[in-house]
Order: sequence, then C-alpha cells, then structure tokens
Amino acid sequence: MAGVQDQLEIKFRLSDGSDIGPKSFPAATSVSTLKESILAQWPKEKENGPRTVKDVKLISAGKILENNKTVGECRSPICDESHALWFSNTIIIYTAAESSA
Repeated sequence: MAGVQDQLEIKFRLSDGSDIGPKSFPAATSVSTLKESILAQWPKEKENGPRTVKDVKLISAGKILENNKTVGECRSPICDESHALWFSNTIIIYTAAESSA
C-alpha cells in the first residue's frame, strides 16, 4: 500500500539535546538522503557543525545506520505503526586535524 503508511516522521536528536524535526520521509528514503537533510537543516548558530555526509553518523535502536539502506529497512520492529515518531541520535565525527585546531 502506498501513501501515508509509507511515510515515517523522524526527529533527529543532536548531541546537545536539541532536535531537528520531526519531518516526514518516505520509507524508500536512503540514510544518505537523511544525512543530506540534516546538513541542510543544521542550526546555523551551532558551532562545529557537520560539513559533509561523511561527518554524520545516525544511530537508531543502538545501531549505526548504513548510507545505502532505506528508512524502511532500518526501522525498528517496535516502530511498526506509520504514525510513530522515530528518533535517531545524530553524531558528528571530527578528524584528528579538526580537533587539534
């Protein structure tokens, strides 16, 4: 069945406890596309934000989500209802060169 049931509302929790979202995404959306959405919505006033998709790791249900997977493939079995809010921890990865600057 296509339509509303194929949509998930996702809220991204940042490391400082603030959130991006919730925003609705089709179940066929890739994790890489979610990361691009985070980059576009990242609060401009926050320092040391991610620069690229490679800088962002999404964690849901204790698992790091792979870029080539879809939201539907990553959804927890606990979260089967289409109206459920899906939280994903957003981790920013910094390289050694960036952290010493």
